[in-house]
Amino acid sequence: MEDQNIIAKISQLAAQEQQLEEAHVGEGLSEEDHAELHRIEATLDRLWDLLRQRRALRDAGRSPDAAAERGESTVEEYLQ
Repeated sequence: MEDQNIIAKISQLAAQEQQLEEAHVGEGLSEEDHAELHRIEATLDRLWDLLRQRRALRDAGRSPDAAAERGESTVEEYLQ
């Protein structure tokens, strides 16, 4: 996946996340909406990780195509 495709997908998911949150302002999310929000957030984290990998590889003079999307458990366990 090329950087521009990753960025486009991130933008699309961020818009979905915002829509979901704004649609329920003041009333809270249903269990289904919470699950959808979690899915969106996890996918966003994985895509951001992939984009960072690609940029780091490129900066190191290597092919960004060597980057691989990591699983949710790996990305979600990163320490901030």
